[in-house]
Amino acid sequence: MPETDRVKMSLPLLMEKKRKKQKITMITSYTYWQAFLVDKAGIDIVLVGDSLSMTELGNATTLPVSMDTMVAHAAAVTRGCKYGFVIGDMPYMTYQPSNEIAIKNAGRFMAESGCDAIKLEGGITMAERMRAIVEAGIPAMGHLGLTPQSMSALGGFKAQGKDALMAKRIVDDAAALEEAGAFAILLECVPSKVSKLVTERAKIPIISIGAGPDCDGQLLIFHDMFNMYPAFMPKFAKRYGDVAKVISDGLANYVEQVHSGAFPEPQHQFTISEEQYRELLEMVSNQ
Repeated sequence: MPETDRVKMSLPLLMEKKRKKQKITMITSYTYWQAFLVDKAGIDIVLVGDSLSMTELGNATTLPVSMDTMVAHAAAVTRGCKYGFVIGDMPYMTYQPSNEIAIKNAGRFMAESGCDAIKLEGGITMAERMRAIVEAGIPAMGHLGLTPQSMSALGGFKAQGKDALMAKRIVDDAAALEEAGAFAILLECVPSKVSKLVTERAKIPIISIGAGPDCDGQLLIFHDMFNMYPAFMPKFAKRYGDVAKVISDGLANYVEQVHSGAFPEPQHQFTISEEQYRELLEMVSNQ
């Protein structure tokens, strides 16, 4: 779509996409330059995920990232997004303790970063938090399935809902979040048939990250898409480019050229006129 025809993505437009069965695109971004490129590509939703704890900061999990860090990154992303709907991921323990804490932190996230909405993890147990945040006037997205902030309780990074009992729980969790006012739900690492069932029953958009093709939209992690996170490659991720190779080759070439003297070349240097240089030599010779 030409930029002149684009409008800022909004909740009514996302709901319209759901009704018309138009697929929604969603990608993570953590910096201004990533957001600028993502926005230029026409992405609908940009998630400032707490995954930046791992992809940008090198932590083993999402748990250590702070609200201060998330707000700073979300503000940078918001500055880079003219059209995309920006969602900020609520960090660990910034909403779980109480409704009051959840509202306070969600409000701070919105006010200080300029994002359009927030996201929190958890189903029925977090429905009360979801309702409190939404009733405070803050748009909120839910997150079910593999919820990284609960990784220890879930037994690690693995698919959820592979047996009937757990799948039923995901269906019930989704219904509870929708009833509590969530404008959308992210399903992570959930069997495709279960995700399809949730999507068909929901009146709000259901987004997949490793949850199959039948959801209303898809999310990928920016770093997974372009081979920028060396720790591991999730099964659900598809690589659309190899930025790591481009950068690695460029760095190796730079080291070789500095060692050999091939860099810098004349076009990379600045000059002084012969007259000014002679005057300089006279100055220093008299010292």
